[in-house]
Amino acid sequence: MSPTTMTILISSLATGTIITASSHHWLMAWVGLEMNTLAIIPMISKQHHPRATEAATKYFLTQAAASATILFSSTTNAWQTGTWDIINMTDPAANMLLTMALAMKLGLAPMHFWLPEVLQGSTMKTALIITTWQKLAPMALIFMTSNTLPTTALLTMAMISTLLGGWAGLNQTQTRKIMAYSSITHLGWMAAITTIMPNILTLNLTLYLLMTTSMFYVLILLNSKNIKDMATSPTTSPTTTTLSMLTLLSLGGLPPLTGFMPKWLILEELTTQNFTTTATILALSALLSLFFYLRLSYSSTITLAPNTTTTKHKWRFKPTINTTLLTMTLPTSLLMLPITPMIC
Repeated sequence: MSPTTMTILISSLATGTIITASSHHWLMAWVGLEMNTLAIIPMISKQHHPRATEAATKYFLTQAAASATILFSSTTNAWQTGTWDIINMTDPAANMLLTMALAMKLGLAPMHFWLPEVLQGSTMKTALIITTWQKLAPMALIFMTSNTLPTTALLTMAMISTLLGGWAGLNQTQTRKIMAYSSITHLGWMAAITTIMPNILTLNLTLYLLMTTSMFYVLILLNSKNIKDMATSPTTSPTTTTLSMLTLLSLGGLPPLTGFMPKWLILEELTTQNFTTTATILALSALLSLFFYLRLSYSSTITLAPNTTTTKHKWRFKPTINTTLLTMTLPTSLLMLPITPMIC
């Protein structure tokens, strides 16, 4: 893909997200979401491989259906209330439709089936964009409508997402699918706190973006597409491998790393609001996620001695990616827990 085409696509991605996040009218929000979808499709299918074409088709159909449902829910609300303002979603049926559509946009369970397959069919860089930047526009709509969204539906999807993300991630060996189920789990934590404390939602989203970006840059740097590749990474870059292990543990929410902060605050707020059952299920599901993060981090710290076969191993390759962004994002994804008292 030519640099000019890539520049146009990235500009369209940025413009679509900004339009959705800054709009007050549902039609403009829908236009921004459609720009996002249409800009990412060529980036997914640029490999000219059947798997990439399949991933692009799945992504397009899912996102188009979700956008159409958002437009239908906003039209239903406008029919009942006479207003197209995003913050004035007062019709219960329209709110439920909007919740389902945004869950499909994000990849929340039970509308999550497209996310692992799309990430597996995409390149690492495209998977990074799908799991980070493409979450911003739907999350902006969720934040703007958090006062009117149904709490019970969101808590139910949160529990399903965290449990399913933990269980399904246990059986994966491909790093992109592991990151997909990690994304589903983190989105479940965000959904649980959406209507209760939107400020914690913003904090959780910010830290999720930092940690996921750090982890994807490590995977790109080490060219690791499965657990076997992670096992040979210490001979390529021992320092990066150690930091990737800490980033994985931070994603799992292990104290005293940064990832523990949002989980701690969410569980505290859920318990304060008497959602003890939900808090218990989320806490137990965190153990499932932590297990496959530990497995992946353990495999990345095992140093395998190079053998004498003619097979090309990752330890023979030199990293070619600029590590500046990795250097900036890794410390913030690991060392921010001490500032928690300043946030609370």
